[in-house]
Amino acid sequence: MKRKIIKAVNFFVFLALGALLLYFAFKGIDFDSLIDDLKKANYFWVLLSLVFSFIAYLSRAYRWKLLIEPLNYNPPLKNVFYAVIVGYFANLAFPRIGEITRCGSLTKSDKIPMDSLIGTVIIERAIDMLVLIFLLFIIFIVKIEYFGSFIKENVFIPIYRKILEIVDFPIYYWVILILIMVTILGLFYYFRKKFKRVKIVIKTRKIIRGVISGIKTVTKMRSRSVFLLHTVIIWVSYYLMTYVIIFSIPATQALNPIDGLFLLVIGGLGMSAPVQGGIGAFHWIISSGLSLYGISKLDGLVFATIQHESQLIFILILGTFSILMLFVNSRRKRKNNI
Repeated sequence: MKRKIIKAVNFFVFLALGALLLYFAFKGIDFDSLIDDLKKANYFWVLLSLVFSFIAYLSRAYRWKLLIEPLNYNPPLKNVFYAVIVGYFANLAFPRIGEITRCGSLTKSDKIPMDSLIGTVIIERAIDMLVLIFLLFIIFIVKIEYFGSFIKENVFIPIYRKILEIVDFPIYYWVILILIMVTILGLFYYFRKKFKRVKIVIKTRKIIRGVISGIKTVTKMRSRSVFLLHTVIIWVSYYLMTYVIIFSIPATQALNPIDGLFLLVIGGLGMSAPVQGGIGAFHWIISSGLSLYGISKLDGLVFATIQHESQLIFILILGTFSILMLFVNSRRKRKNNI
């Protein structure tokens, strides 16, 4: 009961944060004009964007399968795909819970140890974060005079301020923190033999070993070149699904391919915000980014709404279908076993 209450509180806290960001993003906007512009958009480009996003999801599933195979499991690609989509679907309820959810889905459907799957997801996320940082570096260098100020004001300075807040703690805070850490380490070392026999410690060590085993799969893959190829396909598809939306409304049609890369990167940062599905954060950062080109806040929000909500609806459809298929497959397996 307590866990359910905590989950409910977390859900509404994140939802409230998303709603607040959404309010600030759309503050002062004429909604009649917004709806009118949405109706005039060319939705052929939106459908093409969804094709590229589907390719990215499918390629992500295949890349994950490559990481799973060294664990001596060979789940069907369709089950891996369903699990990936269920993960995206879960993120619409709780930010970042999708990684755990997709591991849980595949554990249930194919009996693969969840702790090992978490290790493979850590590898995936680390690689994707490196790609995002690399793309951020490219646009920062290519058009430093244009994008530099935006990234500096909206990315680097907020991070720098957070670090300063931590470093600026009074000296006695740090002394107390160090003393607590030394005490904990000392107690752990002194009672280490007794700790090893505690059930929760045994279980935790087992989980850690499983996660490490999952992380090591990157060194045991049968084809690293195929893994790299799918990483490229994923990010090229992400880029194209962002870039083609540019042609859906007149205000953004003059943007060039580098501008599309800029929107991909800042959109990725918006989707990383701790709110359900990046709601609010994505709209705010995209409309702010487009203002660099002299594009009005209204047109920027039209673009952001088309891109975000089309993906949201697509995930809702794919997620519902994936949950249904996992349920059907589970019932079929039970009947076969009987």
